[in-house]
Amino acid sequence: MKLIIVYIVVGFFSAQCSQIANKKQSEQIKQDTMKQDTFKIVKTDEAWKKELTAEEYAVLRLKGTEIPHTGQYDQLWDSGTYFCKACDEALFASATKFDAGCGWPSFYEGLDKSKIKEIIDTSHSMVRIEVVCANCGGHLGHVFNENNGTPTNLRYCINSVSLGFKKK
Repeated sequence: MKLIIVYIVVGFFSAQCSQIANKKQSEQIKQDTMKQDTFKIVKTDEAWKKELTAEEYAVLRLKGTEIPHTGQYDQLWDSGTYFCKACDEALFASATKFDAGCGWPSFYEGLDKSKIKEIIDTSHSMVRIEVVCANCGGHLGHVFNENNGTPTNLRYCINSVSLGFKKK
């Protein structure tokens, strides 16, 4: 009986150490990826606060999110291009937008892979892939790999407040 308890305790601590190591590795990857010198546009927080609304700043710079089903682009189906609200970089085409029913604009692919950066996000006790603008580092949302019937099976779940839209 004592041997079984020892195995359980050792197994528990081994799993805990593995989780800590994985989290540290994920955080290092995130820090390396988010270094400001990897972005073309680098500004101080004060500069961003002057250029963005309070809500845009909270989402784009502080990695917040808007309340689902409240964003201006969730149910917009016009033809055009979605761009980064912080730097005007073209990110998504309306042709790749679909209704995922999640409450945020959803796209199955970006306009150009080089315009979007994907980063491991371990916040909120989850492991997700954060999507940021490769030009300015603005937080856009997350991407999920799921069987959703789109050509890529990806769902780029993007905050409306992170986007602007230029109609065709």
